[in-house]
Amino acid sequence: MPFDRRRFLASALAAAPVLPLLGALPRPALARAVPAAGPVPGLYRFKVGAFEVTSINDGMLSLTLDQFPAADHAGAEALLQRAFHTPAGIPTAVNAYLVNTGDRLVLIDTGTATAMGPSLGKVGTNLKAAGIDPADVDLVVLTHMHPDHANGLIDPAGAAVFGKAELAVAEVEYAFWTDDGILSQAPAGVQPFFHMARAAAKPYAGRLSRFGTEAEIVPGIRVLAAPGHTPGHSMVEVTSGTDRLLIWGDIVHAASLQFAKPDWAINFDVDQQAAIASRKRVLDQVAADRVLIAGAHLAFPGIGHVGRAAEGYEFVPAFWQS
Repeated sequence: MPFDRRRFLASALAAAPVLPLLGALPRPALARAVPAAGPVPGLYRFKVGAFEVTSINDGMLSLTLDQFPAADHAGAEALLQRAFHTPAGIPTAVNAYLVNTGDRLVLIDTGTATAMGPSLGKVGTNLKAAGIDPADVDLVVLTHMHPDHANGLIDPAGAAVFGKAELAVAEVEYAFWTDDGILSQAPAGVQPFFHMARAAAKPYAGRLSRFGTEAEIVPGIRVLAAPGHTPGHSMVEVTSGTDRLLIWGDIVHAASLQFAKPDWAINFDVDQQAAIASRKRVLDQVAADRVLIAGAHLAFPGIGHVGRAAEGYEFVPAFWQS
């Protein structure tokens, strides 16, 4: 229908006398909003086939550029600026993942509890917010035994948080952290990691299973070796129907740096060259196969895909599922 200028002007003039009256209408009083007591629970549920997966945030911490000793500082600062980060404050999340297979509740990693300061330790609170009693968890799988993954196994008194759960960890991982000879030769600053790993696993001694480099630990859940960050660092592959999710643990610590530059290792890696090799292999595989991935240190909820980029790779967060 063509625009009728005369009709438009007539309509506007007819409405004009009403406009001043709008200012005279009573306006509702706007009450001041009371600030929320805290953030909403760090939870995100999504489906992998018939399985329900819940991403559970434990909190966040800040890394620094100095923790990536091989990084080219000029190049790294450009990458950080592009991500709106600074060399002194590179944020990284700590995430755990709960898989409900319909028959079993399987928790992958447990967060930090009280081991690493007040910005972390929220897995327990968020599990309860999700309606999950720790006593209902059937199996806990550790990608590795660093405190931000294993310390949530125990309460401040050292007792088991997950009262009936079996604990599964890689054989080589468990052997490394419980070897007194390795402990005695470790630098003084690293020795507390050994003590925390042992304390976390201790109350599960009677229900601890150790797996090899590749094993299906329950139907639809398989562990895959990705060594380097720690000797037994493992990934967890969740498969249901035609859907697949790879929970890759600590393949990437700083998304703003290591997708573009996978050969930049972090100083927490026990074997940096092996960690680099694992990262390159996994990034290449998931990019080629278009596999959905979940990362312990990717921005919550940590779910997405990996694509190839002009400079290395890029992380593409998954679209939110309502």
